[in-house]
Amino acid sequence: MTNHKTHKPIEETPKDLGFGIRSQEKGARLLNQDGTFNIERRGLKKEWSNNMYHTLITMPWSRFNLLVLCIYLMANLIFASLYLIAGADSLDGAKGADMMGKFLDAFFFSAQTITTVGYGKMSPLGIFPNIIASIESMMGLLGFALATGLLYGRFSRPVAKIIYSHNALIAPFHDGRGFMFRLANARKNQLIEAEMQVVFSINDTIDGKSTRSFHTLKLERHKINFIFSSWTIVHPITDDSPFYGLSLDDMINAEAEITILLKAFDDSFSQTVYSRSSYKAEEFVWGAKFSNIHGRTKDGTYVDLHRIGEFEKAELPALD
Repeated sequence: MTNHKTHKPIEETPKDLGFGIRSQEKGARLLNQDGTFNIERRGLKKEWSNNMYHTLITMPWSRFNLLVLCIYLMANLIFASLYLIAGADSLDGAKGADMMGKFLDAFFFSAQTITTVGYGKMSPLGIFPNIIASIESMMGLLGFALATGLLYGRFSRPVAKIIYSHNALIAPFHDGRGFMFRLANARKNQLIEAEMQVVFSINDTIDGKSTRSFHTLKLERHKINFIFSSWTIVHPITDDSPFYGLSLDDMINAEAEITILLKAFDDSFSQTVYSRSSYKAEEFVWGAKFSNIHGRTKDGTYVDLHRIGEFEKAELPALD
């Protein structure tokens, strides 16, 4: 394992960010690029109800929509079966001649009952069918109220949609070098008072033991007033930088990783939002600079966010 010097000031170098100081497994990330933590927590109770609301609020829209559709179909299938069990004449106005026709009549009557639509062509006959219809109506009201609350919670939850360049670069910066990556707001809302914290972590060998050390990087600009275009985050590589004297191979061998925390105020929700991401050493590009993604229009300027990660080769100046 490659050793590297301890960088000062010590008080600006946190020993741990919550990941622990033990070395990670070979190739494992501390933080996934989508901002989720790459850690499995064991020993918790497995009851889904403990995290039901959080799971339903945060799961992807595709899974949420599929889950709602499956629950809706399953409920109608169950109640349709109950109407058939109640008897062939349990639904007045049903016109199905065979078993499939009767089941479809019961299914669509269930769909009308659970949504409280009721077209009036079919109605329950007898005590047992009316009890089933009453229970289904109550469950429908409660279920759609719950679904409405979840939909509101998902739409109203303030979440930053930040896109990052796929690679981080070691690029020319002023008369020296700089570590940099680029980001932009992927939504049309306004993010103001944006603050960035970038932490460099690496495996060090201390007293024969491999431990994980964390270094908060000094940035050219850690705070801006607005993110209305793209923002290139730059860490100047000076003699007090943890990057100083390290080659790309050194960083790869030492499992180096950059973790990113962006905090900004979303004026649409009037709340603070956060975004996280990371770069592994294998995702660093040595000797490159980001391409210009800005241009002019008739009335102003534009930024091409499809090219946010585009870069071109550049010669690096020698270190002092």
